Amino acid sequence: MKSSTGKAVCPYCGVGCVIRATVQDNKITKISADDDVAPNFGMLCPKGAHLKQVFQNHDGRLAYPMIRERKGETPRQVSWEQAIAFTANRLQEIRLEHGKDALALYGSGQLDTETSYIFNKLFKGFLRTNNIDTNSRLCMSSAVVGYMQAFGSDGPPTCYDDIQYADVFLIIGANMAANHPVLFQMIRKRRASEPNARIIAVDPRRTQTAEFSDVHVPLAPGSDVAFLQLIAKRLLAIGRVDRRFVQRNTENFSAYKNHLESLDEDTLLSICDIHPGRINEIVEFLSKPSNRLLTFYCQGTNQSTSGVDKNVALINLHLQLGEVGIRGAGPFSLTGQPNAMGGREVGYLSHQLPGYRVVTNDMHRAYLEGAWRIPPGSIDPEPGLTAVPMFEAAEAGDVRALWIVCTNPAVSMPDTKVSQAGLKRADFVIVQDCYYPTETAEYADVLLPAAQWGEKRGTMTNSERLVVRSDKFLDPPGEAKPDWWIFSQIAKVMGFKRDFDFHNHEEIWDEYRLLTAGTPCDQMGMTNERLEKTSLRWPCPNPRHPGTLRRYTRRKFFTESGKAQFKTPVYQPPDENTDSEFPFGLTTGRVASQWHTRTRTGKVPQLTRKDPEPFVEIHPDDASENEVEDGEWIYLVGRRGRCYARARVTDTIRRGLLFTPFHWGDLFHAETNVNYVTNSAFDPVSKQPELKFCAVRIEVDDVSKKRNW
Repeated sequence: MKSSTGKAVCPYCGVGCVIRATVQDNKITKISADDDVAPNFGMLCPKGAHLKQVFQNHDGRLAYPMIRERKGETPRQVSWEQAIAFTANRLQEIRLEHGKDALALYGSGQLDTETSYIFNKLFKGFLRTNNIDTNSRLCMSSAVVGYMQAFGSDGPPTCYDDIQYADVFLIIGANMAANHPVLFQMIRKRRASEPNARIIAVDPRRTQTAEFSDVHVPLAPGSDVAFLQLIAKRLLAIGRVDRRFVQRNTENFSAYKNHLESLDEDTLLSICDIHPGRINEIVEFLSKPSNRLLTFYCQGTNQSTSGVDKNVALINLHLQLGEVGIRGAGPFSLTGQPNAMGGREVGYLSHQLPGYRVVTNDMHRAYLEGAWRIPPGSIDPEPGLTAVPMFEAAEAGDVRALWIVCTNPAVSMPDTKVSQAGLKRADFVIVQDCYYPTETAEYADVLLPAAQWGEKRGTMTNSERLVVRSDKFLDPPGEAKPDWWIFSQIAKVMGFKRDFDFHNHEEIWDEYRLLTAGTPCDQMGMTNERLEKTSLRWPCPNPRHPGTLRRYTRRKFFTESGKAQFKTPVYQPPDENTDSEFPFGLTTGRVASQWHTRTRTGKVPQLTRKDPEPFVEIHPDDASENEVEDGEWIYLVGRRGRCYARARVTDTIRRGLLFTPFHWGDLFHAETNVNYVTNSAFDPVSKQPELKFCAVRIEVDDVSKKRNW
């Protein structure tokens, strides 16, 4: 019997846990995490621990290329040669007939860096369109802009080692106990070893994270800016400002200070709708200069029409306290996907280029054009379509070809009927995925089977900038191939053989890392040989460099002046108001046992047992007033659509607010997708949609008690 072992980055959240697999006859027999391997040091969450069950068989896998001759027909299996030629020819036909911007690609933060680099190079460099975006637009784009505005560069200044030295943990817009559980265990260990350490959870729900915290702040949805400015204002009033740091290393503090002083505390408290005692506790924790503040935040701060302002207000607080670039402190944006950070380094959003470059910068474009050996002016200076407008453009007939990779927008996009209409209207839809069927695959003209976790080699970057190389220790089912191979083969048939003639992922990595030299995310020193032996944090500018734990330790930022920038955000309410017709606010999120649209975790009985079906949390008083019984199926009806879920009556949620997870789509049951209800309005700068709040009403289904799905 053939036996082997291998390691790979966990395919779920952005913590970046490294998982060891023991394999016999192409079956995983054991999953584990080594005690001395960073970043998880022997810890695994339930999703990672049950990866063995995902690979017990290949049911539900997309194993062979398929083509659908006509819309609505059953796809037929074809050879790779046929699928590649068909795809390349159709893309060229549409490009010639309708122009370069009739093409668009929508990718994923689950793809490895090599794949993200290949499709970015193909579209922006050779097809000459910036119509590339990914599902990271829905998760992290506001965090990117927040870092850019404050520090002149994306990427966190922090690392996981800071947890061992922090005194106050502010967790806002993140349910870490459920969604980043290994990282949250590190925080709990720090508090257990340091009696004076404190955890503050800011969330309108009393989540598992809040249960383990010292202070829970049940903030009114969308009031994060008011809350953070209230804290900053109170600290400013008692002199809690690191004036030496501010004077030497920042700009625009006076405008920030004047703005804070102009704000009325009672008004801010009213906006937040919290007891002033909660503010007093937090200010007391932060009033001591010796207490170091480490802030973790995720989609709760980002998925908002004022997501950038929320991020900026949070970073302002750290700048005010001088707690950037020091051990145990800093603003730490968590990534929700395993390679969302690596994708940002590669430049896979519509305005980006590799190495934290942007398409609007003349020098950045010229550099990439030279490196890619393409004529000057090849890269469009205008950003392409972001996620929401991309599908709107497809619905309008402006985008004719959609290439969907490793994501399921027919479920995950806000106001999902728009993305579904775009997929239906598009002349040509490519779906490149590991699983079949999915809701998005139903719209595909061609289906390209991709190898997944453990079935390919590749590189990913986690939330702390740690770059990790994953092994291949399984053979993929049927004819599934690595995503980078699929892109390179299609590119070669489209006429770009010289520039996409890659034979392995190492060749792609070497081309990519050279492009990062001298940039804020410098990975020049991360050779293939080094990554085979160890993991490294960028910046890592040469092969002898050990990697960088913390950024900005020398107080040199990437702004024009070299100083960090204070901004003055102004509180704005959510885009959509509640009223007599739609009296409830609805917020969405994850549950601990499921992942995205359940294409992987939904197949594991151990994970589906806890939350087998969609549910909606409702406060007991709201349930009573609306005659809703615990366990009853109800409709949530909004201004765009409705969804169906089982009522879960609980006092862990604020009155007037409902919560439901976003994991269930139409393949589970019609109308169980909450994104038929959510709002596609987005932040004007980051273009990240406001998935965290919309207005709904409750309608009770009279026959719900008879349902047994």
